[in-house]
Amino acid sequence: MTPLARLLGWTLALLLLAMPVVAVVQGWIGGGRWPIRVLALQAPLELVDEASIRAVVAPRAARGFFATDPAAIRAALAELPWVDRVDVRKRWPDRLEVRLSEHRPYARWTDARLVAEDGRLFRAPDGVALPLPQFSARDDRAADVLAFHREARPVLVRAGDDIAELHLSARGGWRLVTREGLVVELGRQDALPRLSRFARLLPTLRQDPAGRPLRTADLRYTNGFALSWGEPTRSVPPAAAPGDARATSPA
Repeated sequence: MTPLARLLGWTLALLLLAMPVVAVVQGWIGGGRWPIRVLALQAPLELVDEASIRAVVAPRAARGFFATDPAAIRAALAELPWVDRVDVRKRWPDRLEVRLSEHRPYARWTDARLVAEDGRLFRAPDGVALPLPQFSARDDRAADVLAFHREARPVLVRAGDDIAELHLSARGGWRLVTREGLVVELGRQDALPRLSRFARLLPTLRQDPAGRPLRTADLRYTNGFALSWGEPTRSVPPAAAPGDARATSPA
């Protein structure tokens, strides 16, 4: 046998030996002999639909244990609405484990996005309308807005109201709109102390003899604040209505 023939013989023998291994890795025979039989979801799910997870996993695990690519499944699951982090592992002989965490929405953001409880922004699923406060600011200030809301909200709740909108301007000025429609300008400095002082007087300020709703409160004053009222919501004798729609009160 010539050296060339001997080389070709060894090459053919190696190819024949390698074929079964390649077939398993590529999934040509793995799907039937080594199927994925168990999908273990290791997470309490509240927002992510379990059926959607199975729909993503099933076609990617159909070729068997050896041909299933955890990284590809992980990337596909990360595209599902509400999914934050994903971990996918194979366990011999027939188990696929999926562990995921969900975004926990805290507030609405601009461009149909949401703010998570950890201050990160994520895209809201289409058509979702959640009863959450509306935040607005530069994207890099999302965590600051969330932190301020967590401090300011109890102040207004104790006064019988709540925060519907919270805005942080490009210059760092705070403005909020309450659930009752009151617009409060807080400014850049000492915003929380100013709100606390104002909130202590808020129940009294709303007891307007003319039945007019309190509409705006500008707290950007050193020693007081400016108020304005809307149109009366009930009929009162003319003499009972104060003559000026704006007033100042000591902070």
